[in-house]
Amino acid sequence: MKKDIHPDFYEKATATCACGASFPISSTKEKIEVEICSACHPFFTGETKVLDSAGRVEKFKARRAAAKK
Repeated sequence: MKKDIHPDFYEKATATCACGASFPISSTKEKIEVEICSACHPFFTGETKVLDSAGRVEKFKARRAAAKK
C-alpha cells in the first residue's frame, strides 16, 4: 500500500451550525460549518419555520403575464 496518500483524520473535529450549535464529530476536516442541524431542523424540533417566500408566486405570475404580452 502506498504511504502518505490518505488525508489527516481528526477524531475531535467540530461542526458548527448557522443557529450557533456546535458539536464534536470525526472528520478529515478540522472544522465544518453546516446550515442546519438536528437542533434547528423542523423534523427534529417539531416546529414549522416559515421561510421568506412571500411574493414569489405573485412575482412569477406577473412575469408570466408580462411575457405573454
